[in-house]
Amino acid sequence: MHNKVCLVTGASSGIGRATAKALAAKGAEVFVLVRNRAKGEALLQELSRETGNNRLHLLVGDLSSQQDIRRVAAEFLATGKPLQVLVNNAGLINTRLRRTPDGIEEMFAVNHLGYFLLTQLLRPRLVESAPARIVSVSSGAHAFIKRLQLDDLAFERSGYRAFPAYGHSKLCNLLWNRELSRQLQGSGVTANCLHPGAVGTGLGTQNAAWARFVTALLRPFFRTPERGASSSIHLATAPEVEGVSGKYYYDCRPIRPKPWAEDDAAAKELWTLSEKMTGLGERNLL
Repeated sequence: MHNKVCLVTGASSGIGRATAKALAAKGAEVFVLVRNRAKGEALLQELSRETGNNRLHLLVGDLSSQQDIRRVAAEFLATGKPLQVLVNNAGLINTRLRRTPDGIEEMFAVNHLGYFLLTQLLRPRLVESAPARIVSVSSGAHAFIKRLQLDDLAFERSGYRAFPAYGHSKLCNLLWNRELSRQLQGSGVTANCLHPGAVGTGLGTQNAAWARFVTALLRPFFRTPERGASSSIHLATAPEVEGVSGKYYYDCRPIRPKPWAEDDAAAKELWTLSEKMTGLGERNLL
């Protein structure tokens, strides 16, 4: 990884931090994208001290804001550096309905549209840097819902519930990755998703006190962030997955997602809506 440039989103804690640390330890040049500058600066110091790698850079942005995503992408592109690995890791779960500054339900906005928009903006650089890899953290939670629900993204008509809404955003990750992989065929860029397992991270700690209490109660039964990051690291670095694309991994092995996550028509429908919601239109970024 010594000649590779990597970008990891949601890197301030949990799986993202473990992934960034592993890439830095392998000698990669690593950009970390976080929301809080102070935490990000502290993270770079910690990673440098722990890995001995000084080729670490900070990007600060809120992935719930499309304006921020565009600014961060522009900042990276302005460096002129190649990009061989993009790890879409940032995510959240809400126990109540929240909307972003763009007026979009927050989990769909961050967990799916954040992946979509950042990847599309960086896609030309990834293609230029090929062979390159896109690694996106999805979840087995896509089993919580059995269809793509584009007619009620905020789950208002059906009644907002955290697990179905979260599972829907993770289903979107899988469907998006399927179409992205199809579009990238022949470009030298691969795109894969993964399920990290139930991991003891900060996911969900922005919620009500009862939700934080339940999370803390269950934490001893969760796997560590390092173990949860194993598939992310494997897909980002392992020679044996070179050229492998459009797959879904768990514990560093490909597995089949639920049948509704393999619906090509739904994947294309989601792609069209995502273009519309991010203002990307019909641009061909290849």
